[in-house]
Amino acid sequence: MNIFLLEDDVLLNDGMTHYLKTIGHQVCSQRDGNVAKETLKKEDFDLLILDINVPGIDGLSLLEWLHEEKIAKPTIYISAIVNIEDISRAFDLGCYDYLKKPFHLKELNIRITNLLKTRQITSTHRRLSKSYSFDLSSGTLLFNNTPVKLRRRQLQVIELLAKNRGMTVNFEMFRHYIWEDEIVQDSTITSEIYRLKKSLKEDFIVNIRNIGYVVNIPK
Repeated sequence: MNIFLLEDDVLLNDGMTHYLKTIGHQVCSQRDGNVAKETLKKEDFDLLILDINVPGIDGLSLLEWLHEEKIAKPTIYISAIVNIEDISRAFDLGCYDYLKKPFHLKELNIRITNLLKTRQITSTHRRLSKSYSFDLSSGTLLFNNTPVKLRRRQLQVIELLAKNRGMTVNFEMFRHYIWEDEIVQDSTITSEIYRLKKSLKEDFIVNIRNIGYVVNIPK
């Protein structure tokens, strides 16, 4: 899932960002509401995690602006605020959940997992390894959020593996998806993937002997 995080506390921001990445999410984090607004104008996210009291535009006003722009995004608020009026306003604006600081990072994961189940959010991003992810909506391989240039066929290999992350993609699937059912030998497919693996900085494509390949879901 591609998550946007707004939190002005440096240590908490860093801790949340690191944790969310380790459990498989892609994260863009900001500490200032004005900067966050500019980012949200340009980029699309699956989930917003917003602190309320931040420099610049506060988290509540930011969500208010998104509604005015007719941009509806699942939102979790995090705050030390206990003012019921502010909490009520947050839910009136459409936030889906609220976490009071301090909280355990695993609790945040529980809330995200529950939100995924109840709201049926679909993410267009697939994390493939510590540094690599694939954006299914744009067909782009990213290394630390930076687009990676690949040959068309290599990109198709990554896309097929990303779509089936955690499942073995056999040679017939490669033939159908990439070679459009053209008669090619398994060895041809193996050679193509070997060249692709050599060009990557992390080895996340696993060979399943005589069957195909798999990209496992990162832990």
